[in-house]
Amino acid sequence: MSVFVRSDRDRGQAHVPSDLPPVARGPVLAAMVTVGAALTIATPAYGYHRDELYFRMLPLQWGYVDQPPLTPLIARTFSAIADETWALHVPATLFMVVSIMVVSLIARELGGGRAAQTLSAWAYGTSLLPLEFARVLLTATLDLVVWPLVILFVLRAVLRHRPQWWLAVGLVVGLSMYNKLLIALLVLGLAAAVAMVGPRRLFVSRWVWAGAGVALIIGAPNLIYQATHDWPQLAMGDALARHNGDQVRLLTVPILLVMLGLPLVPIWGAGLVALVRRPEWRPVRFVAVALPVVLLLVFVGGTQFYYSLGLMSAILAAGCVTVGAWMGHGSVSRRRWVVAGVAVNAAISVVIALPVVPAQYLQFTPIPAFNQIAQDQIGWPEYVRDVARVRATLAPSQRSRTVVIADNYGQAGAVARYGPQYGITEVFSAQNELYYLDRPPEVADTAIVIGAPLASIQGLFSTCRLAGRLDNTIGVDNEEQNRPISICEDPIGGWVAVWPKMQHYD
Repeated sequence: MSVFVRSDRDRGQAHVPSDLPPVARGPVLAAMVTVGAALTIATPAYGYHRDELYFRMLPLQWGYVDQPPLTPLIARTFSAIADETWALHVPATLFMVVSIMVVSLIARELGGGRAAQTLSAWAYGTSLLPLEFARVLLTATLDLVVWPLVILFVLRAVLRHRPQWWLAVGLVVGLSMYNKLLIALLVLGLAAAVAMVGPRRLFVSRWVWAGAGVALIIGAPNLIYQATHDWPQLAMGDALARHNGDQVRLLTVPILLVMLGLPLVPIWGAGLVALVRRPEWRPVRFVAVALPVVLLLVFVGGTQFYYSLGLMSAILAAGCVTVGAWMGHGSVSRRRWVVAGVAVNAAISVVIALPVVPAQYLQFTPIPAFNQIAQDQIGWPEYVRDVARVRATLAPSQRSRTVVIADNYGQAGAVARYGPQYGITEVFSAQNELYYLDRPPEVADTAIVIGAPLASIQGLFSTCRLAGRLDNTIGVDNEEQNRPISICEDPIGGWVAVWPKMQHYD
């Protein structure tokens, strides 16, 4: 355990670790390699996630109505290397592997030795939500690294009394703005916590403000895009809140118990308490106090329940320091209980998060109910085949004047990926950024509309009829299963009038 002493220059204000434990390279590297290998082996299963299909469609630009440009840029780059799921999952796996190292370094920064670092690497690396997010390339996948990295640098700045690390904090925050503006939640949470429990001297530190300046300078192009486009991500956040706000508010606190896995609750719970109570951690107890602040912001915003995951990962690392010390000062049975808990959690997380169960058997398990990501990977080639079958019923002369319109970006992305093999080379959608990319040409008098309830589109066309339904053929009840495929003719007032009426954010 690290010994903390007071600085002669800032006595009573800062604590400096006189020494830090060595990095537990062997066991941490073993966890990184094991998790990376498991994710690599799992990558071909199930297929693209809906967000991945969307990202590969988006043209490169400074921003989009629903997100900044970084994740789509990564998706487009790796899709150019190989237009397969494994290529997209390479960066996702790398982000997860790096996050394991970062979380273990947080444990070390808090004085955790080999046992604490090993425990944090394996406990976090085999926990539920991180494994789910690492399975595919999402904006949340990058956050697995970003939030813990910000906290690691904050700890180094405060505990080591090396304020230059605030520049690194600013660097990460600024770069993170190109992934999601969600990093503002962490910054606000930490700032509010410092205001409540200190050290309040941070508010007058020139290094803290220099770090803020670095973040703003790096993130300026993205902020300028938002400002010059009427802050579209605020509109998007409002749309998300209207869409699932009640569910998010209901789950914000209960989801903490299962976010990392139930067997890990005692570990991160011990970390939460220790961050508040341990004298040597007093300068950074604001990290623990930031959790209820972030939860409150998530509750009020009602956007996504998992937004506190990055902060929870850091609190888990603190818990591993506490539990690691507890194991080292007791009988062998203590170690066995902890190892057993982590092993049980790993087994449960692997079964739920990774494609251990073949896709054709998922309907017979509760996994789809717990793993939305798995649901969103199922059935895309089959759904496009269903659309192609409906299109094939049209006369060739009518087919040449027909466009395909998807109700959501997942459907649009699937048609863009798999449609060319059926002669479908163009697809349109009025959801999110796709609305602005293009609209159907006025010469198209027929539309195959995927996924929209018939009642919602009948008033937009002279005629609409149900022509089929999406079927993934394996009975997985995901968002697309059994959605309608309609044939609609003669848009009333033309597409210039109909297209704005079809626009939606969610």
